[in-house]
Amino acid sequence: MATDWIALQALAAAEFGRRVDAVTDWDAPTPDSEWTTRDLVAHVIDEQRWIPKLLTGCDYAQAEADLEPIGADLPAEWAKYAADATEAWRNSPADVPVHLSTDVVSARQYLTEQTSDIAIHTWDLARATGSNETLPEDLVRAVWEYFEPQIEDLAATGLYAAPVDVDDDAPLQVRLLAVTGRDARVNA
Repeated sequence: MATDWIALQALAAAEFGRRVDAVTDWDAPTPDSEWTTRDLVAHVIDEQRWIPKLLTGCDYAQAEADLEPIGADLPAEWAKYAADATEAWRNSPADVPVHLSTDVVSARQYLTEQTSDIAIHTWDLARATGSNETLPEDLVRAVWEYFEPQIEDLAATGLYAAPVDVDDDAPLQVRLLAVTGRDARVNA
């Protein structure tokens, strides 16, 4: 059975939204030492803003020129841009070319990457806010299956820190986060 990445994207967006709604300290640190909670949420919102434009064939430079700045009410901005992105994914053919800043990929590949990004950052936000860190099992499994063949190359992309050593029998969510440089074994 094929993975339904459209459904997983909507699930990941809903999970991230629940964590956004739980934020009480926008200056709190996150697992990424360079980002506050505000920075993390703004990053994920920013990623969502690109999606509708890029899925219409717009190249990265065109999309960037057309975007409005993110407003100060981050929960409202998340709700707006996440809904727009989810709708764009539902209406885009999986094979449409997406012109990213460094590459051209299919919408299917971009969807998988974006859903994975939201899932990982949902855990980051949960850790930062002290909210529930447990991600939906289907989402964790799908992202793991996407990442597993690339584990050796993930840190080299510069998108993730060096992997954290965890036991092979650790829960799948702990292993998934570990390959992205996150230690989910202990609560901060």
